[in-house]
Amino acid sequence: MDVPPIKAGMQREQLEGFMSKARAASKLLKALSHETRLLILCILSQGEKTVGEIEAILGLQQAVVSQQLARLRLEDIVTTRRDGRLIFYRISDPSLTSLVSVLYEMYCGPNATRIISGDPSSGE
Repeated sequence: MDVPPIKAGMQREQLEGFMSKARAASKLLKALSHETRLLILCILSQGEKTVGEIEAILGLQQAVVSQQLARLRLEDIVTTRRDGRLIFYRISDPSLTSLVSVLYEMYCGPNATRIISGDPSSGE
């Protein structure tokens, strides 16, 4: 995927469109800028889970998990489904699962050490 050129002399409407998309991306990235929220999204990228399941996987208190899920809900990053007394969480947009996968590959995948450390042999 190529990034379209943003350059001097482009039409005002096109530039404003890019600015609007940049604001939306910035808002999303701010919501993702917390390690617990990222871990929750990694877990949810594998399928829906309850607070209790997420709590058990991460080894965190329920209040911490609930607080981070509330932020993700507020930003429409996750949605819920109720089944009796249980509330299941899932990622709301499949493209967010793709983003989580890219982040996983960059930071946790087999080439992560080279990418993060800036190893010149990684092509970065």
